[in-house]
Amino acid sequence: MFHLKNLIMNIIKRVKTPTPKFFKVLRNIGLALAAVGGTILAAPIALPVLITTVGGYLAVAGGVLSAVSQLTTTEERSNAGK
Repeated sequence: MFHLKNLIMNIIKRVKTPTPKFFKVLRNIGLALAAVGGTILAAPIALPVLITTVGGYLAVAGGVLSAVSQLTTTEERSNAGK
């Protein structure tokens, strides 16, 4: 249980630290991809299966890209073993 608490605190700390400019751009691209994918999936008309499949992949890829980019920080660790 102690390790889980440290892991959660580490993730919260990483989210609060500054994100490098490159990863901010990637995060915004990911958000745009997720929005396009969500729009395709929520279209009020029947779309071909291929297009809805691509929309699902766009939504997932955009979400993952945004999440990973948000957790990237500029902080370096002085001791890797800690």
